[in-house]
Amino acid sequence: MGTNLTPLVERVRIGLKGLTGKTLAVDALNAIYQFLALVRDPRGGPMRNNRGMVTSHLIGLATRYSKLAYENGCKFVFVFDGPPHPFKKREIERRRETRRKAFEEYKKYVEAGDYERAFSKAVSSASVDEWVIESSKKLLTLMGYPVVEAPSDAEAQAAFITLRGDAWAVSSQDWDSLLYGAPKLVRYVTLTGFEWLPSKRVARRLEPELVELEKALKTLGLSRRQLVEVAILSGTDFNEGVKGIGPRKAYKLIKTYGSLDKLPASIRESLPEGYEELVDLFMNPQVREDYSLEFKEPDCEALYSFLVEENSFSPRRVNLIIERLRKSWDKRGLRQGVLEDFLA
Repeated sequence: MGTNLTPLVERVRIGLKGLTGKTLAVDALNAIYQFLALVRDPRGGPMRNNRGMVTSHLIGLATRYSKLAYENGCKFVFVFDGPPHPFKKREIERRRETRRKAFEEYKKYVEAGDYERAFSKAVSSASVDEWVIESSKKLLTLMGYPVVEAPSDAEAQAAFITLRGDAWAVSSQDWDSLLYGAPKLVRYVTLTGFEWLPSKRVARRLEPELVELEKALKTLGLSRRQLVEVAILSGTDFNEGVKGIGPRKAYKLIKTYGSLDKLPASIRESLPEGYEELVDLFMNPQVREDYSLEFKEPDCEALYSFLVEENSFSPRRVNLIIERLRKSWDKRGLRQGVLEDFLA
């Protein structure tokens, strides 16, 4: 679910050209779920290798991020979630049940030969297991990208990396990184420019869009803490929110009363128990300060072996991916060499 700030926060469409030369801190699971949902066969099933292991995520990761590196000169830091906060347990269970129901419906439609409906349910049934996580990390490492393990929420860690200036922006479809203090968020970093909406069974056109936290807060007339409280009122990954209060109404209430503590008793009594701890979770998130970001030359031989020999990719596809990565690395090396010569 996540936090819904769409009705409140202004976004600026920047397109893929707006990402040229930028380093993005990627919410890895957010991207992986996209690929698991959309990279599928005509019947809606995930792509698999000759051992029956899912490879939809590997196809998506290798294709999107090699192409963006080559064509736009982007660099990426991939941040993975650590153990979930206890507050998130209910949301995790809700998502698991949603995926289970969608998978049952998917099987029903496949048996009936209704592959269009099957695909729409398959999109909602995508799930992540240990193979998906570990194979993703291996692929990204072979591609030369740093992988960072967050102590808890990946978006909190990505926000911290961006705050430190080690990335230009967080890349995620979700809004939560803004609550964690990310100065910039880029949404919809895709190659296809489309997002599938399972409930409506249609695709909508997308373009990368930039949100700058300070500008958003200034426009709304809120502090970051107040934005966090708006989110808690309307619902986050850690709480359901108050019934009948969406983002717009939550915003009006915080603007009127100033904080959760000053809300009318009839609303305050519906807040989650210990909501102060929720506010602190966003304002002072658990992050790893001693992370290391080392961009390495792609290991082309190992990458070929991993994708072609272990995961049944076509040699032609993998050679294209490797060529993109190699050329993007060579360009970075050339620019660095010129800079060092200039400074010498």
